[in-house]
Amino acid sequence: MSAHLKEIFEDAQLIEKIKQRLPYLFQLAELESSRAGKTGMEVGSVREKIIVALLIYKFGEANVETEIPITEPEVDAKLSGKPVSIKTITGKSFGGVKLIWTVDTQKAKEFRESYYPHFDILLVQINWNEMGGFYYIPLEAQKRIFDKFGKQNFLFEPLIGYAFGPISDFSNDPRIDPYFKLGDSDLLFLRLAFKIGFRF
Repeated sequence: MSAHLKEIFEDAQLIEKIKQRLPYLFQLAELESSRAGKTGMEVGSVREKIIVALLIYKFGEANVETEIPITEPEVDAKLSGKPVSIKTITGKSFGGVKLIWTVDTQKAKEFRESYYPHFDILLVQINWNEMGGFYYIPLEAQKRIFDKFGKQNFLFEPLIGYAFGPISDFSNDPRIDPYFKLGDSDLLFLRLAFKIGFRF
């Protein structure tokens, strides 16, 4: 577990700032990425930049590397040299978390065959007008779950042109050991109220 990432969830002042400002910044990201009333897929990149800015605010520019080569598709930043993957999803379900974006079916198959967790994940769930969340999923927890349940239960097959993501409805899946559903040490989080027009 990254001691640095864990600090975000132990800093009471930062937690309050995140609760107040992140929904507003994500609303701006959606407005910036919208055309004809529909949010474009580039919103994910804008959201990632907001979370990277949070890392820079907390840990300083010298400790956050943002110039990541395109050959590292899952890495969005490096914190004190350690790669971090940033994911954002919209809605109540966690079934739509994408591990890779590609329209190349062959690349998607190759990714699936060679996939093994390699990076800590920061995950933001946006659930407008209800409770969203900001989660830290340590690499150790991902590896433990992957090793216990195997690739076939960790990834699900996408439709042609879509991306791979963790298995959907994790907490309701009868194959999942209750230990992994309740382990507070595996998933650190804080709850956010996402409201359209939230002001700070």
